Formats: sequence, C-alpha cells, structure tokens
Amino acid sequence: MMAIDPRQLRNACGQFGTGVTVITTHCDGHDHGMTANAFMSISLDPPLIAISIAKNAKMLTKIQRAGRFAVSVLAEGMEDLAWHFAGKPKPDLCDFFERREGLPVIADAAATFVTELADEILAGDHTIFLGRVHEMSHDLGKKPLLFFRGRFGGLADPQPAPLTLEHASYDFIW
Repeated sequence: MMAIDPRQLRNACGQFGTGVTVITTHCDGHDHGMTANAFMSISLDPPLIAISIAKNAKMLTKIQRAGRFAVSVLAEGMEDLAWHFAGKPKPDLCDFFERREGLPVIADAAATFVTELADEILAGDHTIFLGRVHEMSHDLGKKPLLFFRGRFGGLADPQPAPLTLEHASYDFIW
C-alpha cells in the first residue's frame, strides 16, 4: 500500500467544496467556538448530525464535558466570523452570539442546530461526534458561505429545488 502524504491528502480533499460552520458549546461557565467544515446530516429519524473534531483541538474535551454542542451554518458575508473562530481573532467583532437552549449560536446564521451528544466515534486523529438535534432554525433567504481550495466563496444563483422530495428525480443513467 502506498504511503499517503498528509499535505497531498489535504489538497485533494480541498477539491470538495463545503459549507462553513461554527461549532459551539458552553462549558465551565464560558462559551467556546471553533470554525469547522466537517459537518453532515446523518439521520432524519432520529434527527442526528455529525461533526468531526481533531484530537488535539481544545474544543474536543469541552464538548465531551458539556455533553452538548451547537452548529451554526455561516451565511455569505460572515468570513470575519469564520476567521475569528479559526484562531485569527477579530477584536472589533462583538455580539455575534444568541442563545438557544442555553447554548451559543451565531446570530443571523443561515441555519443552526442545537444537540445533545448521542455518541462519539474515534476515527484516526479525529473524533466524530453524533448529536441528536433538539432545536434548529434556518433562513431560506440566505446563501451559505462556502470553502473551496483553502478560500471562502459564495454560491451562484441556485436552480430552484423541486417542490417536495417526492417529486425529485434520483434516477441515474450510466
């Protein structure tokens, strides 16, 4: 088996455009947050989402101790918040949190999810946290902030979605 260079793996994964989130929790009397793009929907019934946190990230133990976390999907124009929670603080940023079920979430985010920790899975140098969603919100009028090849970007005007999932076509021709 060929050895995989970590930097080349990161570059290849950077070809996959993602949304940008801020993962938050409240632990030991303080709010904590970090920028992440490792987020996904897992299950509709029960409602589960997943995040992936590096084993050396300070947020890992905070989520474990709190037993809860929230995810805020950033909207276009929130690059400063993304950088702030990625370790490049913007001192002029203030009042960016609002509270949902006692957890901090980013005000005016495109979507938010408030969860209870359902499970954690060790995966190499990361831990995958499964969260059972207790509360959520979304604003269909907002476009997401995107991340591609190490840079932030936006979404071109999207095509309209089918009215319902039942009317969507999932047939593939090979």
